[in-house]
Amino acid sequence: MVQKAKILLVDDRPENLLALEAILSALDQTLVRASSGEEALKALLTDDFAVILLDVQMPGMDGFETASHIKRRERTRDIPIIFLTAINHGPHHTFRGYAAGAVDYISKPFDPWVLRAKVSVFVDLYTKNCQLKEQAALLRLQLEAGEQPAIGSMLLGELSARLASVEEQAEALTKQLAGSSEAGAAVTAAHLERKLTSLRQALEALRPGAN
Repeated sequence: MVQKAKILLVDDRPENLLALEAILSALDQTLVRASSGEEALKALLTDDFAVILLDVQMPGMDGFETASHIKRRERTRDIPIIFLTAINHGPHHTFRGYAAGAVDYISKPFDPWVLRAKVSVFVDLYTKNCQLKEQAALLRLQLEAGEQPAIGSMLLGELSARLASVEEQAEALTKQLAGSSEAGAAVTAAHLERKLTSLRQALEALRPGAN
């Protein structure tokens, strides 16, 4: 049974968190609420998350400061962050979001379908990455135990097929982003490409004769 991915929702307003839960509930993943930057950082100490949806304007520690803390921690620096904001102060404000480590920056009100589609891709990447790590560990155990290479080849084939599925989804989203006027489109597409390239390289490195 595949374990559900966790998605961290950070917003100081309960009605906004409720709206995000309604939009993302169709993904059938575990949605975790945080009503402040401090609460988000506390959640990140113990749990692993596929993606973080982070409100920019919050009392106390705002979204930018929260993101900076997340990116400074080795455990959490690679978690994708999507900034959500009700204000738009132009390119400089948006650039600050990307400088803080966001992979996307979405202004409210946003299209629920677009947000759900973007989060879905990051969830798929996270899930496949977890599966890849588990299968890699299993392959190493089989090699150490001297089990038949055919089993390892079968697992590699299955992993490759799973990754190809995600690559196809990401390619579709990248094409969609290419035609978007959003400032973060290129950043999101580049993040996806880096993650998928890294996964594919790790998978190919497991093939016999790769080392």
